[in-house]
Amino acid sequence: MPAEPKIQCVGLWKLYGRDPAGFLARHAGRPTLEDCHAEGYIAAVRDVSFAVPAGEILVVMGLSGSGKSTLVRCLSRLIEPTAGQVLFEGQDITQASERALIELRRHKMGMVFQNFGLLPHRTAQRNVTFPLEIQGVARAEREAKAAELLNLVGLDGRGGYFPRELSGGQQQRVGIARSLAVEPDLWFLDEPFSALDPLIRREMQDEFLRLQRLLKKTIVFITHDFDEAVRLADRVAIMKDGAVVQLGTPEQLVTAPADPYVAAFTKTAPRGKLITAAGAMLPLDGAMPQGEPVSATAKIDEAAARVLQADGPVAVVDAAGRPIGLLTRQRVIDVLFGTGPR
Repeated sequence: MPAEPKIQCVGLWKLYGRDPAGFLARHAGRPTLEDCHAEGYIAAVRDVSFAVPAGEILVVMGLSGSGKSTLVRCLSRLIEPTAGQVLFEGQDITQASERALIELRRHKMGMVFQNFGLLPHRTAQRNVTFPLEIQGVARAEREAKAAELLNLVGLDGRGGYFPRELSGGQQQRVGIARSLAVEPDLWFLDEPFSALDPLIRREMQDEFLRLQRLLKKTIVFITHDFDEAVRLADRVAIMKDGAVVQLGTPEQLVTAPADPYVAAFTKTAPRGKLITAAGAMLPLDGAMPQGEPVSATAKIDEAAARVLQADGPVAVVDAAGRPIGLLTRQRVIDVLFGTGPR
């Protein structure tokens, strides 16, 4: 049974202009992009609908100006949507009072942004304790929590350092620890690693995945980097001109791009690390291949050596060991070098 959505948006719009609500009404709630341009409206988010199950990492990506950052701010109501619903645990937070929304952000949502947002006059530990101070948590409890979280993100012993005394990667770790202090059910991250050097960025991605294995948060993660999306995502939503063009697993985006825009994003993707044997296999031709089979869930990179060394086709089997298809040398070569599957 699929997990219940932790957060869901339904028909979400964010328009900038003279009278966005009236404009939507005149067009029966479904203006085209051309309608928006013709009447001088900026369509930052256009009719976006999706659900994020508990424990999933949904990566939202697109070029600059595609609407991804506006979308995540609408989901947290840092920006007021023009129309549509945002359901958090089944409750429409677009109808929530300001007081209820503040409580939701204090206790249920964590947010990490690109610019770190650390308070320069407070040490790393006191940056982490800051949201707990706002909640009125006792000093001893919040300091113990801060120490625990700094240790969790690999900054044990640096609680007394000020932000200026920390590297960019260390500052971002403090920001992550601070966002986790409230033990959020939902975590928003808006390009949190994009300002970091490539090596530090890779280390932070590893750290992020380690934390997710431990904490199993529901995450909406914004990036413009498909390689980062591939490493982190359970599913990816690709945006263009405020709309979600395609939403699916990284493998689905690579093997069946919805249009040339998505295909351009996935052109340099590490296909062998994304495409499974099940996604690449050919139909059984009647004869049962001999020798050791490969699992349907194995990535092509994992299966390639077995297939390339075999005298003939290799069977692909499901979880019960039943043959469901086959892989040939040529098929593996086609997948690895981008000529299939499409």
